[in-house]
Amino acid sequence: MSKVIISTAEAPAAIGTYSQAVKIGTTVYLSGQIPLVPATMQLVSEDFAEQAHQVFKNLAAVCEAAGGSINDMVKVNIFLTDLSKFATVNEIMAQYYSQPYPARAAVQVSALPRAAQIEIDGVMELPSTN
Repeated sequence: MSKVIISTAEAPAAIGTYSQAVKIGTTVYLSGQIPLVPATMQLVSEDFAEQAHQVFKNLAAVCEAAGGSINDMVKVNIFLTDLSKFATVNEIMAQYYSQPYPARAAVQVSALPRAAQIEIDGVMELPSTN
């Protein structure tokens, strides 16, 4: 199988040597998204909840560019600079996903790119080859 590089202007451009996502067959590997506004490439705000919403919006845009939706994600990895914000992430995540929810891990890290407070990556499984 050949790999297909997924790219969309509706999500922040890659700020390093990576692609927004890579599709192999019906599986899409999504790179980490931080709370950058695609049009400006700046953090949406210093507010954690606004940052979390922006990350989920960015993920949804990449999922759509790959031919699916955020609800096609089967695995989500959440990186937080403050694990005490986990309850807020749960509340916000419930606004973007419907049941059954994807598998998930959440870990605290010492720092994230651009001083973001949250980053999320994951894996999406498409219903068919698009």
